[in-house]
Amino acid sequence: MKKKHNMLPVLSGIGAATIFGLSFLFSKMALNSAGIFELLSFRFLIAFLIMSSLIVLKLIKVDYTGKNLKGLFLLGLMEPIIYFIFETYGIKYSSSSIAGLMIALIPIGVVILSAYFLKEKPSAVQLIFIIMSVLGVALIGVMGSSSSTGGNLFGIILLLGAVMSAAFFTIISRKLSSDFTPMELTYSMMFLGAVFFNAISIINHISTGSLLSYFAPLKNANFLISIGYLGILSSIVAYFLINFTLSKLEASKSAVVSNLATIVSIIAGVVILKEPFYYYHIVGSILIIVGVWGTNNYEIKRVVDTTTHEA
Repeated sequence: MKKKHNMLPVLSGIGAATIFGLSFLFSKMALNSAGIFELLSFRFLIAFLIMSSLIVLKLIKVDYTGKNLKGLFLLGLMEPIIYFIFETYGIKYSSSSIAGLMIALIPIGVVILSAYFLKEKPSAVQLIFIIMSVLGVALIGVMGSSSSTGGNLFGIILLLGAVMSAAFFTIISRKLSSDFTPMELTYSMMFLGAVFFNAISIINHISTGSLLSYFAPLKNANFLISIGYLGILSSIVAYFLINFTLSKLEASKSAVVSNLATIVSIIAGVVILKEPFYYYHIVGSILIIVGVWGTNNYEIKRVVDTTTHEA
């Protein structure tokens, strides 16, 4: 019964990984016609406005009455604020495929942090499967970089910053899941993202005397398509799925499922961008899939007996 109970959050995590796997492609497209903070400002503004409209129409419900909101600020600081600054700049100075590979390293940070902060200690068998998944990512990354032109070191360093902020986000979301619903967590993130990135974008426009061009990117069709995907699917839907998964599933299990985004990013590159597909993509993808299966098939060992996050 427990495995059946865990299927929905696992499927939710897979759905989020699929959406995020394609998001690198759309981010790259949007950056061809807009600056980084313009992209982020419109992305989270659209997400916030849509969620606010759904709340007004009573199609979704949030209630923060009597709850400690300090944790929500820390959550939003990790993601979307810090994470997307590092990720978007990392994509700009590297590539969407490398971004997908680097982000798949998040489970390493999550395993370490969850053992310390959440007392969720992975078993020895789980660690083997987690390492297997990471090795799949590393294989694809190393083999792929050997055939590239290089020059991505700065982008990779930035993406490592995104990895660390995402790991802390996973831990914080897991902790807050006992007090807030997935929808409440997601809405607070969209609000903070919209306020922060639009403030930065407006300040940048004022400093350069180009405030009237604030809406200029919206004239570009590719930008509109990208923002639609990033604002609705990658922001609202994907983050709701992630927060739901974290409310039901241990942090290390949830994080390793995100490695599937690597496979999605590769498929998107091959199908949409006509990028080459090599044998190491197949081997790496198999390692990732087996690692995800193994991690979620074996139980987490609790360092101490806690029931705070039990559904």
